[in-house]
Amino acid sequence: MPHTSTRRTPALALLSLAIGSFGIGLTEFVVMGLLPNLARDLLPSAWAADPDNTIAHAGVLISLYALGVVIGAPTIAGSVARFPRHVVMVALALALTLFNALTFVLPSFELVAASRLLAGLPHGAYFGIGALVAADVLGPGKRAQGVAFVLTGLTVANVVGVPVGTFLGQQLGWRATFVAVAAVFALATVCVAAFVPKHAGEPERTLRAELQVFRIGQVWLTLAVGAVGFGGFFAVNSYVAPMVTELAHGPEWAVPIVLVISGIGMTAGNLVGGRLADRDLRRTLLGAFIGTAVVLVLIGLAAQWLHALATLLFALGFCGSILAPSIQTRLMDVAEDNQSIAAALNHSALNMGNSLGAFLGGAVIAAGFGYSAPPWVGAAMAAVGLALAMVGFALERRHRTSADEAEPALCGTCASDPA
Repeated sequence: MPHTSTRRTPALALLSLAIGSFGIGLTEFVVMGLLPNLARDLLPSAWAADPDNTIAHAGVLISLYALGVVIGAPTIAGSVARFPRHVVMVALALALTLFNALTFVLPSFELVAASRLLAGLPHGAYFGIGALVAADVLGPGKRAQGVAFVLTGLTVANVVGVPVGTFLGQQLGWRATFVAVAAVFALATVCVAAFVPKHAGEPERTLRAELQVFRIGQVWLTLAVGAVGFGGFFAVNSYVAPMVTELAHGPEWAVPIVLVISGIGMTAGNLVGGRLADRDLRRTLLGAFIGTAVVLVLIGLAAQWLHALATLLFALGFCGSILAPSIQTRLMDVAEDNQSIAAALNHSALNMGNSLGAFLGGAVIAAGFGYSAPPWVGAAMAAVGLALAMVGFALERRHRTSADEAEPALCGTCASDPA
């Protein structure tokens, strides 16, 4: 059981965890704005010959980070479940510090690419185990709020950290940005060590035991809900910049403003979503999917007007970010005693959703349907996510009903047997 001393208040513990998630949001998303800088510096010959293709080639840095998340989330979380969670969180924050430091010191594109893969490995385990710690810190009835608070660091990174980090990299070179990223993680390491209370691990848990989570059908359903349903958000969010300039005919300087507006919506939705999920997880998850689908349809209809697009992107960020703590809490509910790996798997699913949504949104653009097409793809993905979530809840209700009906019958049989 966790123990919190009088000095180590829940607020400081949660803030310490959120600093780490802020760093994760920064390192994950700032690369998108610095791709031209990275490509020009690390691939100078290719840049001189064809800048556009070089930028596209440098995009592998984003893909490798996502691959690291998908690989690292289940393997790391499952392997460390037996160790004290507060010790694991310090180790993960330290690993994030070191791997991001490698990004700014390594000299070649290939080595920097390897560092991005390494930097992605602790991502899911940090969020997953951090969510369990946060839930314990806040106590019964506030589990989803704890999850949401940890995730808030990531959403705040999109509002503040990524624009500032991009500007810093443009002015002082991209390596300066990653010096700042490593410094954020170093601060998180110190704060987690100082303020996160002791949390016992589960000594009997092994990686083999944790991997039993994949035998649970509801876990697969919930992962699909995240990968497909939340992917609808990324089908649009990945193409905000060209939608602003090409579809809504806005100036380039409007892009960061619109992104900040979207980020504010994400932050608000994440915090509200945690409270709502603690009250009624089922209604919150289904309602968030309905809201996301409706907003995506409205974006498809009204994206040619800049003010409408900005307003709707705020709403999309709000509804979409209610999903993240809800899906993670749902995974923790259905995973039985495989809590560590289940909490981390959510981030594998969301990163698969990121890749799938961006791919399908890009596919319809490449097919000639224009920048008004991704919102319709996103709406369809959100609808599929809603359907999968409804199937999951229906199966759970049917299983519970069957169990309730079987229990009286069993008791009656027992009563009729002679002692």
